[in-house]
Amino acid sequence: MSTPPDPVELSSRIIDTGTAEPPHNRVTGELTVVDDDIAVVESFSHCWVIRTDEGLVCFDTSGTGSGAGVVESIRNWGNEPFHSLVYTHGHLDHVGGSGAFIADAESRGGPRPRVLAHEAVPARFDRYRTTNGWNIVINMRQFGGVVKPDAMGIGGSGRTFLPDTVAEPDETFRDSLAFSVGDRRIELRHARGETDDHAWGWDASDLTAYTGDFMSWVFPNAGNPQKVQRYPIEWAAALREMLAAGAERVFPAHGLPIVGRQRVELVLGDLAEALEHLSGRTLELMNEGATLDTIIHEVTVPDHLQDRPWLAPQYDEPEFVVRNVYRQFGGWWDGNAANLKPAPESALAAEVVSLAGSVEALSDRARELAEAGDLRLACHLVEMAVAAEPHHEGAHRARAAIYWQRRKATGSLMSKGIFAAAARESEAEVGQEVVADPLGESLGKALG
Repeated sequence: MSTPPDPVELSSRIIDTGTAEPPHNRVTGELTVVDDDIAVVESFSHCWVIRTDEGLVCFDTSGTGSGAGVVESIRNWGNEPFHSLVYTHGHLDHVGGSGAFIADAESRGGPRPRVLAHEAVPARFDRYRTTNGWNIVINMRQFGGVVKPDAMGIGGSGRTFLPDTVAEPDETFRDSLAFSVGDRRIELRHARGETDDHAWGWDASDLTAYTGDFMSWVFPNAGNPQKVQRYPIEWAAALREMLAAGAERVFPAHGLPIVGRQRVELVLGDLAEALEHLSGRTLELMNEGATLDTIIHEVTVPDHLQDRPWLAPQYDEPEFVVRNVYRQFGGWWDGNAANLKPAPESALAAEVVSLAGSVEALSDRARELAEAGDLRLACHLVEMAVAAEPHHEGAHRARAAIYWQRRKATGSLMSKGIFAAAARESEAEVGQEVVADPLGESLGKALG
């Protein structure tokens, strides 16, 4: 197996040329020394390690399934005790591996590393426990068939979404927290973005920002249709704050490190501009009284940002960000009066089927639309066909085929997961695969 290219060299080449060289989000489990006393383990998510004369400071701990491997990689670099663990936020791929760090300290008979986090992280953990089943369901739908959720530490098929091994924060803060370990002084700054409990680290001595998920080498995860509110406006403001602080190095929790002021200005500036444009235009249309339907089909990322390698909509999508802005400022009603207190979907579907003449007429038309490339409209019709007759084999076969086609045509993991889940629902109803091995591998292989 060939050695992966140096992450800094790869990042610099991509930014300087504007040409993508995927994968940008590498999960190698290997440690790379970026500076004399700074290293990164590229995992899901990364763990950034700062060596001081009092011990190691780690930004994030990766996930439950990868934490032990991350610790092993660090130990191959150095034997200093883990002094501090910083949670950039409370998502499981960032905190799930903390138990492995605690276990390492215990095995060495040393002090337990202290855990630093924003004050909203404990409330997040409580919410995860309250909505345990819901979080397992949505993560299996979001990631099922694409990655191994349990191995990545992002929640999956287990009975407990938040493992008991995850360490609770020892010290929390509201706006900012400055702390020193040996010769290092680091400031943690809070900003809402992907989460309400997000923080980024600032080391003024070498103008380095440890950005967590504020930078991830894909289009910002500021939409996510199955998760709680995201904050794209404040996300953009945090990126602007990093630039104003003079950041010359950006060390993210996903993707590649960015080294050099011009590169930092370009990438963070692009991310901020994209979020500012989507949010600003959405609010303009809301102020004009536009409905959500109008807004989501009109607002897009500016043309000059469409092909940026660090803005590819491989995980989240601009359309979902627009919806999140609308939800944040406009509530849940979409502006369609019929949707304020709607009829049951099955009743509406039955009426449409009655007008069309049969379920077959509706599902056949859905197939025609899909073949013509109008997958959005095709999905509406085939959903109505199934809602009208929930056990109609022909409608379910059409539904499965159309959603597999739509999954193939979409780029973001979030959309792929939801479309694949819909296809599998219909395949379960008919008792067989409608499209043979649609993901290029069986579900069993995909989920291990």
